[in-house]
Amino acid sequence: MKMRLSMFISLLRPIGPVIIGISLGFTLSLLSVNWVEEPCFLNGKASEEITLPQDGNSKGARRPNSISTVNDVDAEEDFEPRIVPYKPVQQTKPNKLFRAKYISTELGIRERLFVGILTSKSTINTLGVAVNRTISHHLDTVVFFTGMRNRKVPHGMFVVTHGDERLIWNMFQTIKYILEHYIHEYDWFYLAQDDTYTEADRIKQLVAHLSMDQELYMGSPEGFIGGEMDGRYCYGGFGYILSRTLLLRLKPFLENCRNDILSARPDEWLGRCTIDYANTNCVDEHEGLQYYRYEMGKNSDPSKEENMQFKNALTVHPVSDPEQMYRLHKHFTEIELQRTYDEIEKLQAEIKNVSEVAYDGNRSSQWPIGINPPFEPKSRFEVLRWDYFTEEQVYSCIDGSPKCELRGIDRLDVADVIEIAMEELNKKYKPVLHLKKQQLINGYRRFDPTRGMEYTLDLQLEVVNQKGRSRSITKRVHLVRPLSRIEIIPMPYVTEATRVHIILPLTLQDRGYVNHFLEVFAANSFETSENAILTFLFIYDPFEAQQVNQNDIFASVKTQINTYERKYPTVKIPWISVKTENPSQIKFMDIISKKHPVETLFFITNVNTNVNSEFLNRCRMNSINNWQVFFPIHFQDYNPDIAFHNQEPPPTVDLVKDAGHFDRSSFEEACFYNSDYMATRTRMASDVQENEEILETLDIYDMFVKYSILHVFRAVEPALHQKYRYQACNPRLSEDIYHRCVQSNLDGLGARSQLAMLLFEQEQGNST
Repeated sequence: MKMRLSMFISLLRPIGPVIIGISLGFTLSLLSVNWVEEPCFLNGKASEEITLPQDGNSKGARRPNSISTVNDVDAEEDFEPRIVPYKPVQQTKPNKLFRAKYISTELGIRERLFVGILTSKSTINTLGVAVNRTISHHLDTVVFFTGMRNRKVPHGMFVVTHGDERLIWNMFQTIKYILEHYIHEYDWFYLAQDDTYTEADRIKQLVAHLSMDQELYMGSPEGFIGGEMDGRYCYGGFGYILSRTLLLRLKPFLENCRNDILSARPDEWLGRCTIDYANTNCVDEHEGLQYYRYEMGKNSDPSKEENMQFKNALTVHPVSDPEQMYRLHKHFTEIELQRTYDEIEKLQAEIKNVSEVAYDGNRSSQWPIGINPPFEPKSRFEVLRWDYFTEEQVYSCIDGSPKCELRGIDRLDVADVIEIAMEELNKKYKPVLHLKKQQLINGYRRFDPTRGMEYTLDLQLEVVNQKGRSRSITKRVHLVRPLSRIEIIPMPYVTEATRVHIILPLTLQDRGYVNHFLEVFAANSFETSENAILTFLFIYDPFEAQQVNQNDIFASVKTQINTYERKYPTVKIPWISVKTENPSQIKFMDIISKKHPVETLFFITNVNTNVNSEFLNRCRMNSINNWQVFFPIHFQDYNPDIAFHNQEPPPTVDLVKDAGHFDRSSFEEACFYNSDYMATRTRMASDVQENEEILETLDIYDMFVKYSILHVFRAVEPALHQKYRYQACNPRLSEDIYHRCVQSNLDGLGARSQLAMLLFEQEQGNST
């Protein structure tokens, strides 16, 4: 028995692992099978029969888990192809996406306050102008509403005319105009009469603390005349504030108010309208905010008013004349200024107290408190220079002189700084000591771009005590004139579409340079259709003018002009001929000005100047009619014999220090409007009658500086390039113009290093 068992085990031993492997594989396969029965669906219905496809009826490859049904086979056998006709998709025009012009419009951001002033034909030029001058620079939008107006509207005022003097009609039209033009741009609307003084900053501060989504009618509440109606309206004399929400509530009923409400007063009519259709009464207090106002007595002096209600007033009424309006404005401005100073002192004290607990103590609070710390240089080249001065002289001059007289704005600046220093010293030591200035021993000043002008003064003072004893001491004081906050200055709107009339004066000496000028100008202007007209001004002396028929000195130039006109048929190049012994810019412009409309934009240039579109666009942008004239500083090439000594000059010169410089001594180029020239020329007429030589001793730059009220904008112009040329200076012109011409010639020779190297080579050559 044991023998048989051992033989059986010996037989199983080789095939045992195979049997175990097969058993294990079968077991694992059974475990991986999904034992949940799931029905198959076809077209939403369960299939009842499941058959395997017959041989030869296989309909293509299937997924491993898919099962074919009888319905599938029938559907595939009965399938008939069907041709679907092609229909092109109609291209519908997409709706154009509207994008707002301003981000604030797209985001629904509105301005805070709109101000409307109710005026009349008889007062718009008096009280209306006074209101505009006292509040317009404090507010974004001020609109004047009137029934009728004079032909001439005061300058700088936006006036809306309703065409009728009836008071109720004007009030209705004013509210209607606001709803049509401004209701989506502002949250609050302030209306007042032109005999009301408005403290603009306080009105702005009040609405800044009011919630915009409330129906608010705020002003000076008054009962209706006769007491026939409950409620209170806002008296128009003290002005009133209307919320945007309230006006939108009134909008559907505005016509009803006009037809149904009878009243003799416009403010009462508006009050009845708000009560009847918006159920809103006038209030003078809302959420703890008070609408302060003050009734002005006849012949009252604002400076003598001590009433706290007057000092806190938002509006004052009635104002009898413009002079009283200006006195009120001066008084309230002084009050606000003093409050600002008090607030600054309070903030400085708080900063000082907080700095006590800082890591480095009081050093953390820079002097003066609240002003940027001084600039800290990172290298020896960044150290700011201090200029030394006394009460009479300054030891840093524009022309490079070591010493010059202290005059003009610099003299006023030094005097003002010394005066302020004495005031602050006396404020500090009174009443124990009284200080008197004897003299300024030393004065230093420097401009720090991060904070302003700094001063260090060594003052010799006489000190007098309370007993009358005095002695002389020396005191060093430090002062800073800080820079104010950065503001955007409103400028008139200009475009780059204005046509420029280029005036090119030519004398006998300029003929040889005309060909190069026309080549450059044709490439930059004629071929690009630049919106500019070139006009030649031929200057003859008396002898040359007599020979013009036999020997015209500008005949070759006129031939060149005809050649370019034939080459560019759309281009016309006019010329003007003048005869004079003394070439003068003002005399020439007198002739040219009369031949052009007042809105003409002039650019006076030089035959050596390369004019291009880039500069012409800046000429258009920097010349603003009735506001600003532009005098560019061109880049002047150095003398090529010096700048490129023993070298071949390059065909084009870059703006680098060894190739040229900005010629600050030249004032030949100028951009200005004809109307500005004519207005300035008129202002100097009286001086011309007394001394006609002034026309020859002044150039256009001096004329605008001396006689114009315009901004004179003078700046370097990298796009205005001049080739080197020695210019002959006319000694018959004014001494200042002559010396500027000489200086321009000297500066144009070459850089200092180049001139020094040339002298060094000459000295070495002479020594050998």
